[in-house]
Parts: sequence; structure tokens; C-alpha cells
Amino acid sequence: MKVTLISIPVTDQEKALQFYTEKLGFIKKKDMPLDGGHRWITLVSKEAQDGPEILLEPGPNHFEPCKVFQDALMDAGIPWTQFDVDNVDEEYERLLNLGVEFSVKPTIMGTAKFAVFNDTCGNNMQIVEML
Repeated sequence: MKVTLISIPVTDQEKALQFYTEKLGFIKKKDMPLDGGHRWITLVSKEAQDGPEILLEPGPNHFEPCKVFQDALMDAGIPWTQFDVDNVDEEYERLLNLGVEFSVKPTIMGTAKFAVFNDTCGNNMQIVEML
């Protein structure tokens, strides 16, 4: 068994696509129309283009429990998921220069350094560097 797809709920698929590709640097892999004006949009990492895909899921727009859970995580400051990076400080500066808003600056906790940012589509996300 292996992970091939993870889902991130987003409130605006087009805005999320722009943010995740233009700011975070992911590559669009699939973009297919679905019923109701939604799309099946998946992204992959530049470094692992054959690796797991990220699905930009429009769930919060049509499934209330998804929206409630997403809002609760955001209000509590809890990241939806994390992305590993080689150097949190460098990635933090790069993203900050692109206008990404961080709620937690680079912080060391045990054997990891992390920072938390807003993905502009309803989620806190975390970048992590293992020390």
C-alpha cells in the first residue's frame, strides 16, 4: 500500500491553483472539469513529479462538515498538513518575499524547525525541516 493522492480542501480552486503553483512552486498535473463548475485539479512537487498528488478539493463549498472542520483548524491555528523543505529559514524568506502571510515564524521544536502560513484558501500549512 502507498499514498498516491492527498486532498486539501480549498474555498476557491482557481485561487488555490495560482497560490500553490506560483508561490509554492508545485506543478499542475491534472485539471479536468467536474459537475457543478468544479474541477479535478492535482499538483505534484517539482522534486517528485511521479510522487503523491495533491488534490485541490472544493469540499468546503458543498459539504458543510468539511467547512466546519476546516474553519475549526484555521481558528485553532492548526496546520492542515505539512510540506518538508531543506531549509525552513530560506523557504520562509522566499515565501515572505512573495507576499505569503505567516502566523508562526521559523521555530525550533525538538529535532525539527517549522513555520506556519496561510494558503489563502482556508488553511494553515506548515513547512518543516528536520534538524
